[in-house]
Amino acid sequence: MDFRSDTVTQPTEAMRIAMANAIVGDDVYGDDPTINALEIWAAERHGFEAAIFTSSGTQANLLGLMSHCGRGEEYLCGQQAHNYKFEGGGAAVLGSIQPQPIQNEPNGTLCFKKLEQAIKPDDIHFAQTKLLSLENTINGKVLPLDYLREAREFTQRHNLQLHLDGARVYNAAVALNVDIKEIACHFDSMTICLSKGLSAPVGSLLLGTKEFITRARRIRKMLGGGMRQAGILAAAGKIALTEQVNRLQTDHDNAKRLATSLSELDGFDINVEHVQTNIVFAKLAPHIDTLAMQSQLKKEGIIISSGNPLRFVLHNDVQASDVDILVERIRRFITAN
Repeated sequence: MDFRSDTVTQPTEAMRIAMANAIVGDDVYGDDPTINALEIWAAERHGFEAAIFTSSGTQANLLGLMSHCGRGEEYLCGQQAHNYKFEGGGAAVLGSIQPQPIQNEPNGTLCFKKLEQAIKPDDIHFAQTKLLSLENTINGKVLPLDYLREAREFTQRHNLQLHLDGARVYNAAVALNVDIKEIACHFDSMTICLSKGLSAPVGSLLLGTKEFITRARRIRKMLGGGMRQAGILAAAGKIALTEQVNRLQTDHDNAKRLATSLSELDGFDINVEHVQTNIVFAKLAPHIDTLAMQSQLKKEGIIISSGNPLRFVLHNDVQASDVDILVERIRRFITAN
């Protein structure tokens, strides 16, 4: 049992069969029919003109940022944004793009007044602000649809583009009980990670206008991201988007189950109402040795992250019975220590 992240999901049997039988070609030449079909289908499904298949969510985000912003330009994002905090500084290092992070509000949103104050004036002393990048979900929290509409209006008012890091955007759609287009329609570009809760082994998508994706395709090649017979991977990605979405609610239910049970343990502080999707954060009392607990659980075949707060992520390879076993083993550890 692995509760560290939904990135640890194994491909489903249907994915493995599709991968084994995928018709492939050289994608750099545009000759891979399985990739071409996925990109065309994904663009239409999400309401965009075009899409590009990438090796990872980090690459998709970097292509998006570099396609929106040039050298010496700037994008606004959250202090907790993945493409700012957890992607190796790629926008700055490889794109010469200046990030301007804004502190996230407790619900994951960014305050529009703070964003407005961060937009640089038209002055040679400053990098030009070109883009607002949001993330949905962020730390498991879902951005409300009303907020997305306000963000669209904000960027139009300030002549900015709007990008969505949608690594877990389908979790957001399932939690809101809306079609994915009701989220996607507010953005100029969007990424979708296929290898988290959707269970594909590799890959993400970047979506936008035809001109935008043409630019991204050139940058992908520059960054070494041109893949050859990658239709083997795209075949799994198509199944992720067509067969795995509906089961995300099970992950959300299991997250609630875990949060509720852990909140009853001595030394675990969890606000169950804040658990909206498949991620649970637990603050631990000082008397709980998290490293010792992690070590003990590993001996019993259960893998968790370290740190305080602890993050637990539910996914396709964790069942409700696994949640119950985890809680019981943690209870046993606390009692013994």
